[in-house]
Amino acid sequence: MEAWNQRVFPMSEPIRDTDHAIHRASHLGYAGENTYSGVLSFMRRRYTRDLAGVDVAVTGVPLDLATTFRTGARLGPAAIRAATAQLNEKIHPWGFGPCDHLAIVDYGDCPLDNHRPATIAASIADHARRIIAGGTTMLTLGGDHFITYPILKAHVEKHGGPLSLIHFDAHCDTWADDAPDSLNHGTMFYKAIKDGLIDPKRSVQIGIRTWNDDFMGVNVLGADWVHEHGVKATIARILEIVGTNKSYLTFDIDCLDPAFAPGTGTPVAGGLSSAQALAILRGLVPVKLVGLDVVEVAPSYDHAEITAIAAAHVAAEMLCVLAAQRR
Repeated sequence: MEAWNQRVFPMSEPIRDTDHAIHRASHLGYAGENTYSGVLSFMRRRYTRDLAGVDVAVTGVPLDLATTFRTGARLGPAAIRAATAQLNEKIHPWGFGPCDHLAIVDYGDCPLDNHRPATIAASIADHARRIIAGGTTMLTLGGDHFITYPILKAHVEKHGGPLSLIHFDAHCDTWADDAPDSLNHGTMFYKAIKDGLIDPKRSVQIGIRTWNDDFMGVNVLGADWVHEHGVKATIARILEIVGTNKSYLTFDIDCLDPAFAPGTGTPVAGGLSSAQALAILRGLVPVKLVGLDVVEVAPSYDHAEITAIAAAHVAAEMLCVLAAQRR
């Protein structure tokens, strides 16, 4: 029977391996796999919590308890991972992929007990501490934007502070909130400034188009400013503001106009295009980045997965920036 099978179905080439999220032998490089099947890790990277020799660990924080409008961002990490199935390759216009120069793994998701909200912040901070303790850079997929606050705490403990914040968003997220145990995705940078985690004078917010009577000294490049002055001027201003300070990069997907990212909890008209945002990110190679995140993807409100696709490309651009620095 075996000989008959070999005559009818000759094995002209070895069977290509699949499910590289499980079977991948190296953290570097790429291996072809059908984009529409298999175990969906971030960019088909290996699922592991062994960080020996790892440059970047991608992890999800599936939280949406802190939202003020539409929920659903807890499903964001899974949606972004699925959208990266087509990015297991070199990235335009870099001419290389992040995995050509960086050992990248998918660390899985942060364990959260949503029935005990008071434990959420500490769980996220501890998760971040474990990842960055040995020098691995952390790229986080949200989840609502509150998650950046405990992640910032862990990064300041590791790298010192205050850090510069490079913040892409429709909202400034510096509304006043002095309750120590609140979960709110619109007040965490108010808390971060009060706690001394970020330096507002050396921080910048891009794409803002909601008002706050007190922006707490943070430099704001509103969406209208970006539209008027363009990508090159925006990059130059960001680099001028943050200088040589260690920086944390956070990208709320609602920075993009709802035409490019409808699948989010608090959409605001008049935002950046995908092209503008990606081009600005490409200009951040000179920045000393210590941590990164992409947040607020809510797949329930998405159409044709365009928000998840946009977030996947944002995350890939961030990794290409890190890879360009390594080169």
